Amino acid sequence: MSYILLIIGFLILIKGADIFVAGSSSIAKTLKVPTLIIGLTIVAFGTSAPEAAVSITAAFKGNNDMAIANVVGSNIFNFLGVLGVVAIINPIKVQKSTIIKEFPFAVLATIVLSILSHDIKFQGYTQNALTRADGLMLLTLFGIFMYYLVEMAITSKEEMEIDQADENIPMSKSILMSILGIIGIIVGGQFVVDSASNIALTWGMSENLVGLTIVSIGTSLPEFVTSIVAARKGESDIAIGNVVGSNLFNILFVLGISSFISNIQVHSIVFVDMMIMIIITILTYIFAATKQRINKKEGTLLVVMYILYMTFVIIRK
Repeated sequence: MSYILLIIGFLILIKGADIFVAGSSSIAKTLKVPTLIIGLTIVAFGTSAPEAAVSITAAFKGNNDMAIANVVGSNIFNFLGVLGVVAIINPIKVQKSTIIKEFPFAVLATIVLSILSHDIKFQGYTQNALTRADGLMLLTLFGIFMYYLVEMAITSKEEMEIDQADENIPMSKSILMSILGIIGIIVGGQFVVDSASNIALTWGMSENLVGLTIVSIGTSLPEFVTSIVAARKGESDIAIGNVVGSNLFNILFVLGISSFISNIQVHSIVFVDMMIMIIITILTYIFAATKQRINKKEGTLLVVMYILYMTFVIIRK
């Protein structure tokens, strides 16, 4: 029954995120919000809504291991799995602004998360944890990132492509879609956390392992599907913006809110995954910055690295 509920939860999460993105995008267009803001906020953050639902729900329930493992696992999957597959389908062209600003900010966010988690090493505490103060710091960085996005959208003359199919959606229907989407995200997140926790207990698996594998891949499906569709349409450059934006949202907003709700104890085993996340983020940045593109060979290497990482995580338990 737990497996059925897990699948149902994932389906509700993904569909809820899809409906929320469509509804909120339509509202933004009706209100004449710049399309660049829609793409870099609603779309990128909408695909990260499942991660937010799972981690925040886990924080409320005291499942701290799953809260942080979900974010770390999702970010690793996004860079290795999502970008790797997209690059294999169609080499990813990377915008100069992404290389100069957004990618370095993503590297900074991963390093800050690691430093804030090392309370024993840097502050002499008896245990490592993301505290409420750490959550406020992450949310402050998220506010700075949002300010940058808004400023860039206002000053930029480039416009992202608008989906003409959504233009005629009435405001009332758009609001209803947004509300239903949020409800779906919350309900789906509840199902995923409860069923994944039951599976972990049944099989003697740790919440950390479940969060890094089953839950992280499941909650990253919206990013995966969105990026694959973009690649097939020859718009693979959109994929890297979506992934970088989603990863920043996961660290700064999701873990910021989660740790503000409840202190998240960070076990020593998680630091290995955090270090891997930092290395992967820097490596992907190097790939992107070298020739302003990620080619098929690099994409294949990223996918192989993810397979090796999953093997390591499962063997490690």
